[in-house]
Amino acid sequence: MEYSARINSYIKQGMSVPEALAAIAGVDGVGYVDLNYPEHFARDGVEGIRNALAAAGLRLNSIAVRFRSDFSAGEFTGPRPGVADDAYELVGDGVRVAEDLGSDLVTLWLGYDGYDYAFQKDFVTATEQLVGVYRRLADQHPHMRFSIEYKPYEERVHTMIPSSGFVLYLLQRIDRSNVGATLDFCHMIMARDYPAHAAALLLADGKLYGIHLNDGYGGSDDGMIVGSVHPWETLELLYWLRRGGYQAPIYFDTFPVREDAAGELRANVAATNALLEMLEGQEHNRFQEVADSQDALEVAVLRLELLGRGERL
Repeated sequence: MEYSARINSYIKQGMSVPEALAAIAGVDGVGYVDLNYPEHFARDGVEGIRNALAAAGLRLNSIAVRFRSDFSAGEFTGPRPGVADDAYELVGDGVRVAEDLGSDLVTLWLGYDGYDYAFQKDFVTATEQLVGVYRRLADQHPHMRFSIEYKPYEERVHTMIPSSGFVLYLLQRIDRSNVGATLDFCHMIMARDYPAHAAALLLADGKLYGIHLNDGYGGSDDGMIVGSVHPWETLELLYWLRRGGYQAPIYFDTFPVREDAAGELRANVAATNALLEMLEGQEHNRFQEVADSQDALEVAVLRLELLGRGERL
């Protein structure tokens, strides 16, 4: 597996974007970064970021288009005239930046397309608007991949794309070969989705474009170190990523506040590598054997085996 890093963790600790990229390059195992547009380009521009990436020896995984307060009533499904056009233009700018920096992936999290009160949204019309936007983007930029990142709430009480099931439905409605999904572990836990289940189905359809790995307790987007709360669920997600042939980098979307950013990134790399080593130490057929049995006690034995214990129950 290849890894990508979040630079906001460094910026919030006082670094510029080029300084953050240089610091990330010092962490073994990380060869990619994901960048937010437009915020990460405000000071240095595209050329400055290109030079900083080259100097650090890093590659761009994805451009994540960020919609801020101007879009607070909704990026594409809100009531304000002209806002959807502005949002579409912003995505187009992000596409050009991704192309300039050698990436074919644009990630879209529509945090403001949602509702807060009963009777506030025409759900059918809003869904049709989203389908139309993604179809238009896909058709206008056939060589770019667009990835839908969902989150059940935050910034709104309810978002228009709240779950993996809705993402699968939306992808069927959009019906474009260059539109897929990004799964964020914390977002899935918040939605009471099961990470491995969602990843397996998207991989089977060839629609899993990105993984944001982190952890949390489920009430909010905690952004904690990988495997710190849900180690078994994280391990099973990694198992399905390997089984399904996932090829893209894993992006560590964690939020150190009191922790050193580079130290937390190293902890994410170490935790993920350790979990992957657990998988390598077990025969593939063993996982299928246990799944076929659907026996909870066999699952318990498998967990012990993964921990290096061979006891039977």
